[in-house]
Amino acid sequence: MEIWLDSLPRKVIAKCEKRLELLSEMGHFLRRPIAAYLQDGIYELRVRHQNVNYRMLYFFHGNQAVVVSHGFTKERLVPPREIEIAKQRKFEFERNPLRHTYSPLFPLNKGGQGVVVGRGI
Repeated sequence: MEIWLDSLPRKVIAKCEKRLELLSEMGHFLRRPIAAYLQDGIYELRVRHQNVNYRMLYFFHGNQAVVVSHGFTKERLVPPREIEIAKQRKFEFERNPLRHTYSPLFPLNKGGQGVVVGRGI
């Protein structure tokens, strides 16, 4: 996730970071047009810059954390392959959360929720 994020233009990185911060603050309450539920516990965080759609797929680990699976650029619908990658990473994370947890991107908010990047999943 961080490699993908670092490869983006600076303005896009700033927009993505703002979206991740908002996700950290609002968690399950974040809705369209910023976030959308896709399927099977997988959500997308949406960023648009200069007619390009950037997406970060994520899932919730209880009420304690949001786990960002990965990011990509899309044209129309989220490709099923990207959803399958996120679902597999969710499965791997749930089997062993400590093994697959990277440091939080944003610290825990008042509700005790933070955003983390899945590692090695």
